[in-house]
Amino acid sequence: MNKSTHFIGQPLYVQLLNYFNRDKILSLSQAQGGEHYIKKFDAWHHLVVMLYAVMLRLDSLREIKASLFANVNRFNHLGLKHFPCRSTLSDANKRRDSEIFGSIYMNLYEKYRHKLYSDSPNCGQPKWLKNLKIIDSTTISLFSNLVFKGVGRNPKTGKKKGGIKVHTEIFANENVPSDIKFTSAASHDQFALIPERYANEELIAFDRAYINYEKFSELTQRGVIYVTKMKNNLSFERIADTDYQMTTDYGAVRVETILFHKHTKEKDIYHKARKITYQDKTKKGKIRFISLLTNDFQMSAEDIIAIYKRRWQIETLFKQIKQNFPLRYFYGESANAIKIQIWITLIANLLITLVKNKIKRSWSFSGLATMIRILLMSYVSIQSFFEQPHRDWDRLITQVKAPPEELSLF
Repeated sequence: MNKSTHFIGQPLYVQLLNYFNRDKILSLSQAQGGEHYIKKFDAWHHLVVMLYAVMLRLDSLREIKASLFANVNRFNHLGLKHFPCRSTLSDANKRRDSEIFGSIYMNLYEKYRHKLYSDSPNCGQPKWLKNLKIIDSTTISLFSNLVFKGVGRNPKTGKKKGGIKVHTEIFANENVPSDIKFTSAASHDQFALIPERYANEELIAFDRAYINYEKFSELTQRGVIYVTKMKNNLSFERIADTDYQMTTDYGAVRVETILFHKHTKEKDIYHKARKITYQDKTKKGKIRFISLLTNDFQMSAEDIIAIYKRRWQIETLFKQIKQNFPLRYFYGESANAIKIQIWITLIANLLITLVKNKIKRSWSFSGLATMIRILLMSYVSIQSFFEQPHRDWDRLITQVKAPPEELSLF
């Protein structure tokens, strides 16, 4: 049987690992104390094994060990000299600081960030898109309330369920996390809104869980524009009120200038903002009114609405990660082990996003992630196969349809 036209001398997984610099990973680990008293299972081995497990969606340390030994011959390409037993991997997840893998993720992100978006002026994107940052958080449910403080109560047992909250920031034209922070699920989102982290003329969008008058005032002083959804129970003074008809599907829009006042023990806080109310249709065709809040008084109402609608991009990202890399089973019970697995999941998401942007053929993220999982240890060219996946099939069909060669009598 002829070899595939996509055949290459390295497994697909090795081609993904080529995005990393092994020496850089080891230096990052050494700088943060990750190689102290380590004889064999260094940070590179740790990354390769954990990324392999997450890519294949393995559920336990036992499955990881069994799968590694089943592919032992193919792992020669990876330069792995030592295959860990379950206790070795468990100890590494418990002891090697999770921030090392956070540094690996950020190093990979900074190295290939230019491949995540297009700066072409003719791509038809609005001017504000390049400066737009979106912040939000997602909660990953855990098995215990002892590791991270949970929130809410189970309606049947009355017990809290543990959880870790992943505070995420993305650039709207990149669609991968550019900054990550972990807290317990019980922590409030508004603590993650830190005005000092943003500079003049930056634009941020977030939901109403982040509303804080004092921080809004500080953002305004720094020249940072924010767009958020307004809560229904906020008290304010109306300064100006205007209604006008938009040319888009939003119909009549109400634009108000309002003033918030909050009295605290230390000081009185005043914040002037712009409230934009528009009509929005639900999936069932019903009309609902949505009020947005911003400190920008120059952009059109259409742009403000478009900016907030773009905020849903981060919700789609959370859904993408949770559907393609289910974080239901963890390879350790410690907080450090859980954070390591989340960082590895984010690294896997970034790698597949880079592959998706590199190939010319259009793939959905879930379709591409599934095919990579199936072919992870196969000797196929990642570029060739995903651009022309039917080439081998077309060749076989051509061979079957071709008439048989006539035998010569002489």
